[in-house]
Amino acid sequence: MSTDLEEHPAAVPPSPSDRERERLLRRRHRRFLHRDKWWGYALIAPAGLGLAVFYLWPVVQTLWYSFTEWGAFGGTTWIGLSNYRTLVGDPEVWESLGNTLLYTALVLLGIPLAMVLAVLLNQRGLRGTGVYRTLYFVPVVTMPAAVAVVWRWLYSGDTGILNEALSAVGLHGTYWVSDPGTVRFAVAAVGVWMTVGYNMVLLLAGLQGIPQDYYEAASLDGAGRVRQFFSLTLPLMSPTLFFTTVLSVIQSLQVFDLVYMIMGSNTTYGLTNPAYGDGQTVVMLFFQKAFFDNQRGYGAAIVCVLFLLIMALTALQFRLQRKWVHYA
Repeated sequence: MSTDLEEHPAAVPPSPSDRERERLLRRRHRRFLHRDKWWGYALIAPAGLGLAVFYLWPVVQTLWYSFTEWGAFGGTTWIGLSNYRTLVGDPEVWESLGNTLLYTALVLLGIPLAMVLAVLLNQRGLRGTGVYRTLYFVPVVTMPAAVAVVWRWLYSGDTGILNEALSAVGLHGTYWVSDPGTVRFAVAAVGVWMTVGYNMVLLLAGLQGIPQDYYEAASLDGAGRVRQFFSLTLPLMSPTLFFTTVLSVIQSLQVFDLVYMIMGSNTTYGLTNPAYGDGQTVVMLFFQKAFFDNQRGYGAAIVCVLFLLIMALTALQFRLQRKWVHYA
């Protein structure tokens, strides 16, 4: 008759040599994990150092400067919340903020246009789709300064092609970027023209990720193209549309070079643009205060408010996306 230890060999207590071997294996495993961890830190160190030096540290510096006042020959003086109190009562800040929000809203109107273009280019059997995609994407990779120079010439009130075309049909043009009534819409039109290609590529990638089986099943159920678009395509594209909207809002709120180059500075060639205040964005106001008026502390406060606005609008978008974004 066998004993319990013979029937259950696992119950045999390990010998001292087995315990020592297990202890050595655990120690060797911990040493390997420790060495592997430091290798990981070493590999991400260059990127982490660049992020800290060129992104995180400037953010901390800007926040610090927003509570200070700069002297005429350098040096800072701590003034607490004085810059923010001045900012709240500054009508120029509110006007530039309104211009920026209007520009953002108008640029967002380009997303439906990008959606229509993406749907058209996603059709099977359409010839030359590569050419069309390239043509629509060219403005995205073109330098904003070059785009601004071309559009400024097109918008010229004296020799611009736009006014020449209007006069050919008996209409009278205007000085598009010098007229307070048209400058916001003229600049926003250029913004839509520059971003529609990028948004189209993102939406086209989302469309190509939708299985064709869904459309075949919808066709068998009697759904036409319009019904398929609103009942099938839009719900499945809602995550891509949400991503595109978030990116567009963040980029539009930070617009500077395009508007600045189209409108010119406040005193380009010694001349004052009468519509400068009607088209000035928040970043343009920061640039004016910090580098022309030598109010770097006040400019830093303006940038911090813009940063908080971007965070608030992005958080609001993430909050609202629960009601209209559908994840498959």
